[in-house]
Amino acid sequence: MGLTSPASKVAAERELRESSLNWSIVRFPFVYGDRDGHLESLPKYVGSWHPAQRMSTIHHRDIAAAMKLALDGTFDRRVVNVADEAPASIYELSDLIGARMESNAEPLANPWHLHVDSSLARSLGFRASVRTVYQAQQEGLM
Repeated sequence: MGLTSPASKVAAERELRESSLNWSIVRFPFVYGDRDGHLESLPKYVGSWHPAQRMSTIHHRDIAAAMKLALDGTFDRRVVNVADEAPASIYELSDLIGARMESNAEPLANPWHLHVDSSLARSLGFRASVRTVYQAQQEGLM
């Protein structure tokens, strides 16, 4: 059985942290890029979500950079969240792929849900080369 549930991921991370191994845990938010279809499939998963909900993202190219830092030992014995520089709203992400969402004037129940604090990664030298989904779109990296 794979690590599919949040509870199983937390349990695996706990086991790793408590082991005598040299470890690092690198966490990623919504991953997209290189025509992987993730952004295009987003509307079928977020149809009932509030369109103003913002979500952290990371491009494939920057996962490679983060993993290089981890393999070089920069993240040793740390849990590191890695994300680009600007969370985008579900509305914005849908608009980027030509999908339309209805606007909603209701307040967000939890505005920080789906945000990733990547300040530790930045303090350890991580810099997103694809800083936003808009840069990815402009450079044809979607």
